[in-house]
Amino acid sequence: MKRVNGSAGPVPPVRAEQDVVTERRPRAVLVLGAVSGTVLVLALGGEAVAGHDAVAIVAPPWSRPAPGLPLGADALGRDVLARVLAGGRDLTLTSLAAALTASALGVAGGLWVGWSRGRLGRAAAGAADLLLALPLLLLALLAVVALPGPAAVVAGTVLGGTPLTLRVVADATAAARHAGYVEAALSRGERGGAVLLREVLPAHAGLVGADLGQRLVLAVQLAAALNVLGFGPAPPAPDWAAMLRENLQGLGLNAAATIAPAAALAILAGSVAALSHSLATRDGLS
Repeated sequence: MKRVNGSAGPVPPVRAEQDVVTERRPRAVLVLGAVSGTVLVLALGGEAVAGHDAVAIVAPPWSRPAPGLPLGADALGRDVLARVLAGGRDLTLTSLAAALTASALGVAGGLWVGWSRGRLGRAAAGAADLLLALPLLLLALLAVVALPGPAAVVAGTVLGGTPLTLRVVADATAAARHAGYVEAALSRGERGGAVLLREVLPAHAGLVGADLGQRLVLAVQLAAALNVLGFGPAPPAPDWAAMLRENLQGLGLNAAATIAPAAALAILAGSVAALSHSLATRDGLS
């Protein structure tokens, strides 16, 4: 028997359920982290385990799955499985670079805006709100006119994702400004910058991790959209999004040529999004 309010008695059902949920959250984070990590490793290094050359013609076009060709052949007779295993590297690397850049800029800006009370901080918050009102795909299409595909993905993710990160981190920082641990650090004579780096930023670790996951999902979606439109790697380089465009017309002949890259994109984005949500839930952010 456990004590409740100083007396022996059974644990209330609601509290017991809350304890079970609390215990499950770290476990869910570990499981989803392992899944996301495995997916990222396969996306980055899948070419090493591909059975065929991803650009070699090995069968008649649109060949259905058969021994030696588990997913059949694509529009030109290339091994679909080999192209799926090799087709996620460039897209994933570009998305990771875009997400890290957008999150780093947003976190730095959010810490400054949330801590600052001056006009520049309010102006930065207003500019972030203005960027949030603009369509992300339009910003990306404008960027792709002047920049190569990967750079356009980074620019689009920064323009579309950094403002949201900035606003979220700024609100959290403004709330933390009056927290006891911050006031204690200030009373010891620590400067604002040191307090932000040593006290506030570590306290936002869960928030930053969850936000980074969301920025990665955004970057994957943006990279896929631009690659489908033809702004990605030049043929015959394998790419998940480009495979959708190349094989859509043969959906009735070999559906796996279209479904497999679509599933790869969905699994990558979905696993990262689930991990991000689990991190946010663990820290009481959603």
